[in-house]
Amino acid sequence: MRRSGIPKRDGFHVTAPKPERAYLVAVDPRRRSGWDAEESLDELAQLAETAGAEIAGSAIQHIDTPNPKSYVGKGKLAEIVSERDELQYDTLILDDELSPSQQRHLEDATGIKVIDRTALILDIFARRAQTREGRLQVELAQLEYLLPRLAGQWSHLERLGGGIGTRGPGESQLETDRRLIRGRIGRLKEQIERVRRHRSLYRRNRARQGLPTIALVGYTNAGKSTIMNALSGAGVQAEERLFATLDPVTRRVELAPGRAVLLTDTVGFIQKLPTQLIAAFRATLEELDDADLLLHVIDITHPAAGQQRLSVQATLAELGLSTRPFLELLNKVDLLTTPDGRPVSGLEELRDLQESLERDRTEALMVSGVRGWGLDAVRSRIGRLLDNAEAGAGSGGLPPDQNGGRA
Repeated sequence: MRRSGIPKRDGFHVTAPKPERAYLVAVDPRRRSGWDAEESLDELAQLAETAGAEIAGSAIQHIDTPNPKSYVGKGKLAEIVSERDELQYDTLILDDELSPSQQRHLEDATGIKVIDRTALILDIFARRAQTREGRLQVELAQLEYLLPRLAGQWSHLERLGGGIGTRGPGESQLETDRRLIRGRIGRLKEQIERVRRHRSLYRRNRARQGLPTIALVGYTNAGKSTIMNALSGAGVQAEERLFATLDPVTRRVELAPGRAVLLTDTVGFIQKLPTQLIAAFRATLEELDDADLLLHVIDITHPAAGQQRLSVQATLAELGLSTRPFLELLNKVDLLTTPDGRPVSGLEELRDLQESLERDRTEALMVSGVRGWGLDAVRSRIGRLLDNAEAGAGSGGLPPDQNGGRA
């Protein structure tokens, strides 16, 4: 007899689990600066879908600051809970990193799983990590995120009210878990340190070739890997999805006959990038330390392109790279339209757009990694910037007016 409620296909019961239905929540401080709350929530939805969730609904609360107890206010939380019967969501995702107490309060109030933006990004990185190095770095970030939240795993003992039957085991198990996680964190850091030393040796060996090094940086899904492939023929995985690249890839690129550079593709950045990830991926991001020039790839078609650009600059500053010479590449111009509303269809119209940029005293270059448009200009500009760097090496590197336009 067939059990009810289980669909059948080709004689077999379908056992694949249903995707989680997620309800998204963001707080929009009245004195906010930077990202628009709706744009940030749209990005959170894209992250959730990348992690395999279905979006059941969303809410934004406009308040001065996030509620220290429950992230949103009491009334908004009641509205969110009341919508659960209608929307049938089973996961609540918040657009900021929650404190352990905020997470526990929301779980108690809703009775469902609650995760924050940091946990969501860590989950995506765990899905994307392919190499041993990538998996080590992601596991370290996850454990450092989990450690201060361990107490919540034992909150069921608190509800018993103490007394007979609750003394000892809960606390000892919690301390055991903490000790095991701290031990694992220590071993992971040792292994990542070995990776860091190996990468350092590898970079020194590359330096002996005497070739300048260029690093691609940018917001996730800006098209860095596509440009890497177009410039070098590297065959790097390039997909329209978040965090398609986690492990750096370095290839030789010919700028002109007899002149070559080494080009490295790196992990994409994102707003509110978890500090645990920056710390865990420091061994990988050290590839940027030795770069003679950074190519900052920007998706010019994205509605939040300006904020994405600022987010990348803020992350570079956090890594101590804000003064590194760089050149901005405005990518995906093949998706733009001309002033009369037609799609950009070739190099002539691209040159017109580039000339309009130069009239606005903007040093960025317009390119299309998919079409290969503008890449000759990129090679030429890289050559000039490197020449300027070599000429100015005795006076501290590139002059400000040759530093990609903006600091």
